[in-house]
Amino acid sequence: MFDPEQFIADCRTAFAAEPTHKSVREVLARAVSDPAAVLRGLGEPTRPESRALFHSDKLTILNVVWAPGMMVMPHDHRMWAMIGVYSGREDNIFWRRIPDTPKKVEAAGARALCEGDAVAFGADIIHSVINPIDRLTGAIHIYGGDFFAAERSEWDALTLEEHRLDREQRRRMFEAAAARYEADHPGGAR
Repeated sequence: MFDPEQFIADCRTAFAAEPTHKSVREVLARAVSDPAAVLRGLGEPTRPESRALFHSDKLTILNVVWAPGMMVMPHDHRMWAMIGVYSGREDNIFWRRIPDTPKKVEAAGARALCEGDAVAFGADIIHSVINPIDRLTGAIHIYGGDFFAAERSEWDALTLEEHRLDREQRRRMFEAAAARYEADHPGGAR
């Protein structure tokens, strides 16, 4: 059984023993290897959201639920990150800075994350996220730092030019996705 409080305690213990992503990734991989247990522990996703399960200056754990078709443009974290999908699918496109134009990025690869997958991203990774399926996708995201205080960048959808990440805009994006989802799925149906 997945117990959110025990999961957080296990992540904190692993991080204290080794403050890299390696030991924490093992905890995440073990948890999402049983997606049904995570769903029972966190509850079935009913709406798009990004909710903190744990937050400190050294470690942040989020429950992220993506709406069908939801897309987040290229962004960085400036700290290691891990994603463990427990429901649905999350497609990641990886980007790299263009050497002669360092404020712009170009696509460099992609990876689809399915139920049960857990992956680690280095501190320098730039990625975008898409939920390509017609139902909610749930994932646990873990960051090696204070996700909410870190100075981060995102890249413009049209020009792919870098600018400071706007947290308020990101919050509004989740609210708008939730409103659209709830209008299309009265009663929170998947």
